[in-house]
Amino acid sequence: MITKRRILSIFIVLLIFYGIFYFFLKTPNRELDFKNYKKIITLNANGLFFETSTSADSVSDFLKEKNIILGEHDQTIPDTNSKIFSGINIEIMRAVKIKIQVDGKTIENYTLAKNISGVLEENNIILTRLDKTSPNLSAPPAKDEEIIVTRINIEEKIEKEDIDFKTISKEDSKLGWREKKVEQKGEKGIKEIKYKITYKNGQEISREVLEKNITKEPVSEIIVKGTYIKIGKAHTGLGTWYKQPEHLFIGSESGEELYAANPWLPKGSYVKVTNKANGKSVIVRINDRGPFGPNRIIDLHTVAFKKIASLGAGVIEVKMEEIEN
Repeated sequence: MITKRRILSIFIVLLIFYGIFYFFLKTPNRELDFKNYKKIITLNANGLFFETSTSADSVSDFLKEKNIILGEHDQTIPDTNSKIFSGINIEIMRAVKIKIQVDGKTIENYTLAKNISGVLEENNIILTRLDKTSPNLSAPPAKDEEIIVTRINIEEKIEKEDIDFKTISKEDSKLGWREKKVEQKGEKGIKEIKYKITYKNGQEISREVLEKNITKEPVSEIIVKGTYIKIGKAHTGLGTWYKQPEHLFIGSESGEELYAANPWLPKGSYVKVTNKANGKSVIVRINDRGPFGPNRIIDLHTVAFKKIASLGAGVIEVKMEEIEN
């Protein structure tokens, strides 16, 4: 059974709904006044967080309200055209000017990146596993920062090297003493060397030998030298030594040819000189005149004299034999 109290309660509820319906539906053009409504937002300015209130409708209006000026390369998240609502986080990213030294060139730019890694990514610079940077990749970029990228590259390379051949000398008594012939021509061998080469910015800084392989053995050169000497007229007397001017004994130090002076033999002729005290002999070419002392028949250059006697001997008895071949 419905009581009067229950009927009255129902009536009051219906009256409230009617009032709400009338307020919102019967007056659709009615606007609520939000001009004085304050929104609480969080401002992040380069890592510094602030909580503040604003009645601005957009990020752009908020910046004007707070007298915050953006540089040409600065940005905000969300962008300046975005609407503001309570609880939003606005981040202001200040661009810094940087300089990058990489691959032999200099790149100057502005960046909003949080670290050096991001800076390189912004500028399409790809690092290989061994490349290095200064500052390191995790460091934040500072104003006017100079970032240096060092390219490190390692490669394995095989290079060929020549192997010198040996020269073997043989004697032939049938050949004249000044004759020589090549019995076997020498050939260089080939050696392959495998290197591990490290480059820094394209310049080689080190190399390590990994292995060596001989791919072709060298062939020794065989030279036959004649030993036959045709002896002519012989002379005995005293032999001495002297130091000839340099232009007169070129080659004597290397043993290619030895020289001496004689008073009468034609220049360019050859003689065999034997030390009568020890039997040691040397063949020399006459290229000068002398000696002119009593019974002195030959003056040997120091290199030739030392082959048959000590320089301290000064004067020795010799047999000088003319060579006809």
